[in-house]
Amino acid sequence: MTLHDLLGPLLQPAFHMGTVPTTWAELLGFVTGGVNVWLVVRQNILNWPIGIANVILLGLVFLDGGLYADAGLQIVFVGLQAYGWWVWLYGGDARDALPVTRTTRGAWIALLAAGAATTAVLTWMLTTWTDSTVPFWDALTTALSLMAIYGQSRKLVESWYIWIAADLVYIPLYFYKDLKLTSALYIIFLTLCVLGLNAWRKDLRGRLAPVPA
Repeated sequence: MTLHDLLGPLLQPAFHMGTVPTTWAELLGFVTGGVNVWLVVRQNILNWPIGIANVILLGLVFLDGGLYADAGLQIVFVGLQAYGWWVWLYGGDARDALPVTRTTRGAWIALLAAGAATTAVLTWMLTTWTDSTVPFWDALTTALSLMAIYGQSRKLVESWYIWIAADLVYIPLYFYKDLKLTSALYIIFLTLCVLGLNAWRKDLRGRLAPVPA
């Protein structure tokens, strides 16, 4: 059995939204994506294995839809999801006890510089070597997502702001590329990101609050 035989059925239509087909990969990506972000909001470590399944499914969707940078990003995400899983397990004082913290000024400078460089390089690569119709936006969302997943893996509260910025671009981008269900998923992601930001900020305030004598 070839890889195409194994994965091909996932790219078959599960149903149609009007005249636009929605594949099984997009449908399953919708479900696992919603569960994944909900678990991140709750700081549940199971978000990482479910996230790995989600990025594999969405990688197929993006490759099929011509979003090459986003498709390649999902491969990187598999490694970053595994890294985040390890950090949440062993990065705190106790198992699954990595605390929520703030992003330092130095970390912000490094993240913004890396994000700008990644966007520029990917835009050039997509323009030069692919038939992408949205090279800049594909590159920008890829860079923002990499910044956000790194912050999430370290439980940096500001990672939610980066996810929100990425989602605000992803929603119209996926709608434009006829990935209607994925666009709807990112509307749900955006709502969950706001909830996650509030939950992590509350957790951070509670941890930093002075202990009564």
